[in-house]
Amino acid sequence: MSVYFYGCTSMDGYLADQNGRLDWLYQTGAAEETNYDAFYKQMDVMIMGKKTYAEIEHLENIESLYAPTENYVFTHEKELSLKSFKPVKGDVVRFVRDFAPDKNIWIVGGNSVLAPLLDENMVDKLFIQVAPVLLGEGIPLFTQKQDEKRYRLVEVNQFGPFAEMVFEK
Repeated sequence: MSVYFYGCTSMDGYLADQNGRLDWLYQTGAAEETNYDAFYKQMDVMIMGKKTYAEIEHLENIESLYAPTENYVFTHEKELSLKSFKPVKGDVVRFVRDFAPDKNIWIVGGNSVLAPLLDENMVDKLFIQVAPVLLGEGIPLFTQKQDEKRYRLVEVNQFGPFAEMVFEK
């Protein structure tokens, strides 16, 4: 299996503002300006946390956008409002390790899902887009333990207002 992170941060490294909102991102640009579609076509599984799910669940046509992948949300809830998203709980590391070796897994948003996988050196590739916005405070992308993690920069792109850096192990 290969584990990917694909997401956007503010220039000061935040995934969401201090209230957990993504309005600043939606006001900056659109996914159509990025390589999102090409990336997503390669994914088999999508995993996110409850906070990320709460931000997207009310977006128009969200279930059809994520129809091609198996979609999992780490939450304590037994049911979710979107039927194509399955609630799961427990250890994200163990959950990811149970997937078949030929699966491509996309970690969406949340440092609560990403950090444990980084701690276990399980994230193979990071697509980090940076929006030209300074938030000052918010939810940071990286909260893993202080162990040093090394990645190699393999690509740099500009998509409209976004700068994208692609790193791999």
